[in-house]
Amino acid sequence: MIKKIQFFSKISIILVFLVILAGSTVRMTGSGMGCPDWPKCFGYYIPPTDISQILFKSNNDYLKGQMILYDKKKLLVAKSDFISNDIINLDNWKVYEKHDYVLFNPVHTWFEFINRLLGAVLGLSILILFLFSLSCWKNKPIIFITSLLSLLAVLFQAWLGKTVVDSNLAPYKISIHMLMALVLVGLLLCVRSFSKRLDFKIILNKPTTLLIYFSFLLTIIQIALGLQVREFIDTQIDKWGYDFSNYWLLYPENNFYVHRSLSVLVLISNFLIYYLIKKQGSQLAFINKIILLISIEIVLGILMYYFDFPFASQPLHLLVATFLFGIQFYWILRINKITYGLSI
Repeated sequence: MIKKIQFFSKISIILVFLVILAGSTVRMTGSGMGCPDWPKCFGYYIPPTDISQILFKSNNDYLKGQMILYDKKKLLVAKSDFISNDIINLDNWKVYEKHDYVLFNPVHTWFEFINRLLGAVLGLSILILFLFSLSCWKNKPIIFITSLLSLLAVLFQAWLGKTVVDSNLAPYKISIHMLMALVLVGLLLCVRSFSKRLDFKIILNKPTTLLIYFSFLLTIIQIALGLQVREFIDTQIDKWGYDFSNYWLLYPENNFYVHRSLSVLVLISNFLIYYLIKKQGSQLAFINKIILLISIEIVLGILMYYFDFPFASQPLHLLVATFLFGIQFYWILRINKITYGLSI
């Protein structure tokens, strides 16, 4: 059973990263409102591919909740199941009032649909993981507890996704949605760590361990600052549009400069960790990966600032930051497992 838990925790972690990549791609392409409702898309389980599918049709079977674009100005929702007449009867419809976004773009719709589909697969994977963890309730309760928390977290994340759509992509709600994704990553890494036996030894002195904790804290601060910068960029996109990316960071807020400068401190602190670990003769696998990810993050940041956000630079920047968070957190879990004798 432990092997199944290890397998589904690994699959779930991979799926979280894919959902984060899909979500950031949706944001980069302006596809966040490709599906104006939630969890369906224009009231359908399989979204429309052409605008004709959401225009009124006579003698057509409409199901409760299905939408049409009416007069190019509003979305109407079917109040109940009915068969339409030759002329639209507005008594059968109500105006969709959660937001006033009424554009239809099939590319945006399917970007958003794929994002949601990946989220649904992630939810199913975590549900299976939780069911397998029930066998650990007595002898390994920490696995059951973290699996349960992962399930609750993904359900809460799904609800947050609904609030993001209902708010017409309020920037602060998108940031909360992203932070919750990191919490989910952390919980799944806990499941994986507690279900695995230690396959390596980490012999680190206390100052080095504290520096690793400090570096992880810096990463969390960097991610929080990065989300604030992204919120600012969202407002600039609303102002200038996607075709004028050279204006997005023309006059950035102070948190951008703090975010940029702090990246140097993050890099220096991890080079110091590398030096200390090498001096102590311990394994360098984790710190090598961490320094590589930080370097990639800095390069992507330079590309976005000086080269006006090249294609895919934004989602990759976010994805690499998530990788960095995950590796550092998992490393700390493994260190603590050795230090405090935690076992499965």
